[in-house]
Amino acid sequence: MLFIDETHTLCAGPGGCTRAWGLEPDAVVVGKTIGGGIPAAAFGMTEDLLTRIAATSHPEDIDVGGVGGTLAGNALSMAAVRATLNEVLTDEAFTGMEALAVRWTQGVQDVLGTGRAPWHVTRLGCRAEYAFSPQPPRTGAEAADAGDFPLQQYLHLQALNSGVLLTPFHNMALISPATTADDVDRHSAAFAAAARALFG
Repeated sequence: MLFIDETHTLCAGPGGCTRAWGLEPDAVVVGKTIGGGIPAAAFGMTEDLLTRIAATSHPEDIDVGGVGGTLAGNALSMAAVRATLNEVLTDEAFTGMEALAVRWTQGVQDVLGTGRAPWHVTRLGCRAEYAFSPQPPRTGAEAADAGDFPLQQYLHLQALNSGVLLTPFHNMALISPATTADDVDRHSAAFAAAARALFG
């Protein structure tokens, strides 16, 4: 069976990679991104899988199984999900967000292309990030080997001093409908300054 967690890949567009790549999973789950960071989640499955699960489940297991509970239907979470679905996870919003993600990626690539920093930049939809290896890693071990926490902290602080707030992990930009071209260009300038400070 194919289960897809779109929590980190919903950035590929409305419907995430499932829609963008024409995938046909048995189940799809999505976590915090569907609520714009507010605690929320959603899942869906084929009728066949639903029938199989229902045949082996008992009503008293539903709450302790993680479906329901004290936060189920929380008004704040539901409002966040509604806003995300109506204002962010739309084809129209993604057109602008992806264009800015391409611009952000190109700004980083322009610096990397000078040979100053032996790193790479990747993009998926409206999400882009750079990492500390010449080529994108293909395994978890390669990704771990490319990590450099003190360097990551430096780059975050350097960007913050330039008025740019990156996500609190990795060196990642998550472009939103509120992001502007000026925001992207400010990051490009800050990244170029950091590369000059580090590599000359």
